[in-house]
Amino acid sequence: MGYADVERATRDRMRDLQSERLRETVTHAYEHVDFYRRRFDEAGVSPGDVETVADIERLPFTTKEDFRDEYPDGLFGVPRSEIRRVHASSGTTGTPKVVAYTENDLGVWREVMARTLYAAGVRPGDMVQNAYGYGLFTGGLGFHDGIEELGAAVIPTGGGNTQRQLDMLRDLEPTALCCTPSYCLYLADAAADRGVDLRDLPVARVLIGAEPFTDPMREEIERELGVKAVDVYGLSELVGPGVSVECEEAQDGLHVWEDHFYPEVVDPETGEVLPEGESGELVLTNLTAEALPAVRYRTGDVTSLTSAACACGRTTVRMDNVTGRADDLLIVRGVNVYVSQIEEVVVGIDGMSGHYRIDLHREGGLDTVHVTAERREDAGHSNEELRDRIATRLEAVLDVSPDEVTVVDPETIERTAVGKVKRVYDHR
Repeated sequence: MGYADVERATRDRMRDLQSERLRETVTHAYEHVDFYRRRFDEAGVSPGDVETVADIERLPFTTKEDFRDEYPDGLFGVPRSEIRRVHASSGTTGTPKVVAYTENDLGVWREVMARTLYAAGVRPGDMVQNAYGYGLFTGGLGFHDGIEELGAAVIPTGGGNTQRQLDMLRDLEPTALCCTPSYCLYLADAAADRGVDLRDLPVARVLIGAEPFTDPMREEIERELGVKAVDVYGLSELVGPGVSVECEEAQDGLHVWEDHFYPEVVDPETGEVLPEGESGELVLTNLTAEALPAVRYRTGDVTSLTSAACACGRTTVRMDNVTGRADDLLIVRGVNVYVSQIEEVVVGIDGMSGHYRIDLHREGGLDTVHVTAERREDAGHSNEELRDRIATRLEAVLDVSPDEVTVVDPETIERTAVGKVKRVYDHR
């Protein structure tokens, strides 16, 4: 059973609802956001030209650069007097992407987060430890409000303060934990150092998100913490966490709450909409936002969509787990290399932990790649044996082989207790 009836709507009913909300969103954006009025006029499209979601391809894209250029409030669709909260995420140029919410927007966010938590297996009356960072980052407050909306209890530990995290997990015995994948592994290491086996604690599931991860990384988390790791997807430009989530029954792709967020997948180079099942860049339109009506926002995340039936009974479109970003691939000697390819090999080797780093240098005009990976304490193989296995596998998988592979002892690679982990260090 789903949290809301709309999660089991027929495709025709969902399309009708999306079309109605898209018309309202496009009209709102055109009438109240100068940026969209200019863009729509330049594209030769007006709100009257958009009758159904089939017309969405006529609309121009919104990009991260648009958020930068319109900083701080050029994309806002309501007067400041109607705004009830502001969040921001970091930008690649140092300029943050500022997002805003009306009272109604906050209500929608609470709703989709409650649905997200329910789909992940959290129930009213449960106790949930929220280790996402509070503040301008949307993760902490997004999960916090959703937990309360669902009727569960929240332990707002926030990011960092690892000893306190472990104390709360042991003493208050929450059944669910919310945090980034990298912090899960950091927490497991810290617990082991203190003689605590997280697998002995009542926490049964971890809701992970905010950074890409591969299946081997998830398996490492589940093994180290003794939990089911459920993927949650979101981004500040749309609302925050709560755009989509895996259901606990199947964990076969993430259900998109498409009554609020219309998904497309496009070719990263051409912008052409791709058929269902093909992998490309995820594009999202917020169908119900008032303060920030993002239209066809290019997320940069690589995924695919399917409307195939799910074992849980929900009929919403599902997106594949995001393992990489269209704008974060590594160009090495003119060859495309995705970080997810390297991670899947490194973490998939028996005896390796989920900790690794990639260093890029330029020597004599040529790019060089150095992969450093950390073994587990119980690896059962020497560093040299593990290094050879990784190097051989990477050579078979990648179009360009790393120039150097190093396997190091446990707890050698620098950890991060807060925020998103940094994997790639580009020294070029």
